[in-house]
Amino acid sequence: MAVLNVNIDHIATVRQARLTDEPDPVWAAVQCELAGANGITIHLRQDRRHINDRDVRLLKQTVACKLNLEMCMAEPIVKIAEELKPDQITLVPEKRAELTTEGGLDCAKHKKRLAEVVKRMHKKGILVSTFIAPEKTQIAASARTGCDTVELHTGMYANAKTQRAVNKRLAELSRARDFAMENNLIVHAGHGLTYRNIGPVARIKGLCEFNIGHSIVARAVFVGIRQATAQMIELINKFSIQNS
Repeated sequence: MAVLNVNIDHIATVRQARLTDEPDPVWAAVQCELAGANGITIHLRQDRRHINDRDVRLLKQTVACKLNLEMCMAEPIVKIAEELKPDQITLVPEKRAELTTEGGLDCAKHKKRLAEVVKRMHKKGILVSTFIAPEKTQIAASARTGCDTVELHTGMYANAKTQRAVNKRLAELSRARDFAMENNLIVHAGHGLTYRNIGPVARIKGLCEFNIGHSIVARAVFVGIRQATAQMIELINKFSIQNS
């Protein structure tokens, strides 16, 4: 049965919009764990646009389930991972101007650097995953460089507009799963998955873990806002009465 890692980056995005101290992604991680999440995923980007160094350090100290650190292979970020020792890192490409990670890591092109990073992480007891397009070339490169896991990029499936296109992308994911398992890789999936489109992907046997963030945070704005509003009204009423 597949499990869920919740990506809490966009809790930090809301915080950074006002450069304040709330909402705190550390609080969010606790709530996700209490709800039954198997893991917490965070992306420490070079520009620190959402998750920052303080968040990573506190989450490492407080997360009781799996902590998955998404990161690029830039040396300063690699050194942070070596120091903090998350349970797993997921290596992703990173562009300064992108809104979110736009595509999979080109493991074949960067296999020398990838092999080096994998070796360093394994020395620290950290599992290594690569976020890749569901292509044999990228899966083979991940296996050859010693990765433990691949996370299949589901963005093309999520963006498919017709049922025929959806079926094509699902078939690609299934074939990629088969090839990854033949190469002794654990198979995860993520990117663009929502409450509306998770069903068909979740039915693909062998995908053992999903990384989902934006859709969960977006829904939380609505299903969690009632209590937050009620508490604020209660405080306003309390202090209005005291001041009358």
